[in-house]
Formats: sequence, C-alpha cells, structure tokens
Amino acid sequence: MPALGAPHDAAPLPIRRHAPAQTVPGSEQGGLRRSEATVLWNGGISFGGVLAFIFADLIILPILNIYRKYYGRRMALFLLATLYAAVAAAGLIVDLIFKVVGLEPTGPRHAKVTDAGVAWNYTTVLNIVFLLFAAVLVVRYFRNGGGLAMLRMMNEPISEH
Repeated sequence: MPALGAPHDAAPLPIRRHAPAQTVPGSEQGGLRRSEATVLWNGGISFGGVLAFIFADLIILPILNIYRKYYGRRMALFLLATLYAAVAAAGLIVDLIFKVVGLEPTGPRHAKVTDAGVAWNYTTVLNIVFLLFAAVLVVRYFRNGGGLAMLRMMNEPISEH
C-alpha cells in the first residue's frame, strides 16, 4: 500500500463544483471556494496555506459590520485582527504538525477543476422544494402583518419601549 499522498496508478478524479468529490486535502468547502483552493494547491502553495485559505471563510464582513454597529469600530477591528491571526496561526500550525508527522500530501499535484454545468438531480429537486417552502413562509409573513411593528420597535432605542 503506498504511503499517504504517494503517487499511484489511478487517474486523478475531476473536481466538480456542485458534486461532493475528492478535493484539496482538508477542503470541506463547496462550490467556487473548493475550485480556488484546488488551483492554489496545483500552483504549489503549501498544505497549511490551502487550509488557511479555507479557514479565511470564517472572516465574514457583514458580521464584522454588525459587530461594528453594536460594539464599535475598535472592537470590530480587534475581532478582525484576532480572526486573521487565528486563521494564519492555524494554517501554520497544522502545516507544521502534518510535516512532522509525515501526513502532508506529497507527489504530483494534478487535480482537475471542471465545471459540470446545470444538471437535474436530487439537489435540484431539493432546491425547488425549499424555494417553494420559503415562498409559502414569505406569503404567510406578509399576510400576518409582516412583522413591521416588531421591526419598527427594533429600530427604536431601548429607553422608548
């Protein structure tokens, strides 16, 4: 049995954007992020660099904007710096641990990124079903007043309640 990451006789599996497939080691993100990570991996970036790229999805700008509104700019910047440092440190630490233990993938890097296009399958059916369910919930929301009173109350300072 070949060592982990060692070359073998099987042809590499193509990576599709909509289907679960073998991807960059450690990548559990779907869609475009997986393809970008694959391109980075094929380009020679380190294993930890790919992980840091994937972990960077934890830095979500709209949520940082919410933190800025509630806690102020200084705290939002502190959280951004902390998340960035944690992402970079996690990538470096995992990379070092995998190198020391000998688990870092080696050998040729020839993962392929393919765009499969539109296909009718179970995910398409589930998307349609839940889109219809969401439409029913939106109709119900507006038939019951739309919650506008609650939204107006949420915009007022606490002292006016």
